Amino acid sequence: MVFACIFVPDFPVEAVVRAESRLREQAVAVLAGTPPLVRVYATNEKARAAGAENGMTRLQAEACRGLQLRPRSAAAEAMAHAALLDCAQSFSPRVEDTAADRVILDLTGVERLFGPPAKVAREIARRAAEIGLETQVAVASNPDAAMHAAIGFPGVTVIAEENEAERLGDLPLDVLLNGTGSAEQARGARKREGALTPEEAHLLRETLERWGVRTFRALAALPSVALSERLGQQGLRLQQLARGATRRALAPADPPLNFEETVELEHPIALLEPLAFTLHHMLENLCARLAARALATNELRIRLELDTSLREDSDAAPGSTASSGNGPQRAQKPRDAAAGSAAEETVPALPPPTRGEYRRALHLPVPMLNAKIFLKLLQLELGAHPPGAPVTRIWLALEPARPRAAQSGLFLPPAPEAEKLELTLARISGIVGEGRVGAAELLDTHRPEGFRLRRFAPAPASSALPPRPQRQSPVTALRVFRPPLRALVTLHAGTPVRLSAPAELRGEIAWAAGPWRASGEWWNEQAWAREEWDVVLETAQGAVLCRMFRDLASGLWFVYGSYD
Repeated sequence: MVFACIFVPDFPVEAVVRAESRLREQAVAVLAGTPPLVRVYATNEKARAAGAENGMTRLQAEACRGLQLRPRSAAAEAMAHAALLDCAQSFSPRVEDTAADRVILDLTGVERLFGPPAKVAREIARRAAEIGLETQVAVASNPDAAMHAAIGFPGVTVIAEENEAERLGDLPLDVLLNGTGSAEQARGARKREGALTPEEAHLLRETLERWGVRTFRALAALPSVALSERLGQQGLRLQQLARGATRRALAPADPPLNFEETVELEHPIALLEPLAFTLHHMLENLCARLAARALATNELRIRLELDTSLREDSDAAPGSTASSGNGPQRAQKPRDAAAGSAAEETVPALPPPTRGEYRRALHLPVPMLNAKIFLKLLQLELGAHPPGAPVTRIWLALEPARPRAAQSGLFLPPAPEAEKLELTLARISGIVGEGRVGAAELLDTHRPEGFRLRRFAPAPASSALPPRPQRQSPVTALRVFRPPLRALVTLHAGTPVRLSAPAELRGEIAWAAGPWRASGEWWNEQAWAREEWDVVLETAQGAVLCRMFRDLASGLWFVYGSYD
């Protein structure tokens, strides 16, 4: 049996640094508590070198040169733990959710896929770095030995079987007690049989300190009978852990496929460029997590919490597309009212936002996994629909989907890449207006020219040869006017005799056929009724065959096509 443990040192700090990558090389301390009782909760190595210690007050911490202070973020820690599980799941289906800062995975049988244990451990550390976490990885023949080695040794550690006691012997007892009863363990460690509470771990630490026992080797060398008489079964279990001789089964976890990232901003963001920088970092983390699970996404959802206290119009809706000087925006040409209303009608249905929230969703035609493409799509979306107020918090989620597997035929013309095609369509939509780009789809109705625009998605390529085009006889083509041209028609005995319309359609009507009356959808508000005519119009350029109709509800005439 081979087990590996992934441990994240200074987990609260690492969660904050993962959300703010610019803090990676700086001294960072995480604060917790209710003002005015705010104290340092966790520090990284650079912060400790600068003089910061856990338990310091905020004023004491601010006296440390170059120290960056951040509040503890439960959301950031939850996202970091989810990323840690994704990393472990990419190597083994049997993963134990041991604690917030560590997971244990069963590597038995994965040698054929990833190589020997040392190579697997290095690959685990590399993949964890890709998702934004600096970890310590250890491999051993039992889960507890792997966990203690990961906590006690930096970098990557591989312990050979039957050599656990020797390798673990120099570790301090704090590693053993923190691994079984630390207050930082929020999940499985307290649920396992024999796990220590923080109070029990503190008492044991004081007792062993008085005995002069400070290392794993010293505890392992104590007489088992005497240790049992003084500390009971709990002492014997700790001795077995110090010797690396425990055997237990993992409790595999089955975490849901939930790919979300949340960032609480220290200061509100009022411009699109800094907002895009933060979104890019979040998208890279999410795409790395999806790649670790061999997944892609076909839907992006974004929710922004807005600071509405600075808005000039306090009664305006938070999710309105009206531009405001306080919200993320960029220079662009004003859109007409029709384009704005059409865009709002085509937005996918989302839960109603609360006041001070901005929500949008992007649906992709095929599953994709490209952070740069996602960022550009979000930039175009935010540019077309600015939030209207400074952003204080960002929530971003990707819906997991299986990656597409497609192979073009050898004798078919090359099709554009789905990512580039989607980006091109988004740019065109930003120019002509949302809801005006797509593929026409006929509606199940008798209404003439009843159609709607749906999202354009190219059909999957087929390996079969394309059908040979058949020769067809020439047909008369109808040139359709969209929208129909408003016309003035003169009637004589109920028959059109003269027509005046734009596009040089003016003159006497030499021949007319009709009317053909049609109606439908009388059962709802979309009821329609009209009569159609085919007429031959004598113009200066010659005779033109036109098709026109009169709306019976309004009595107006329209020309909607001419035959060439």
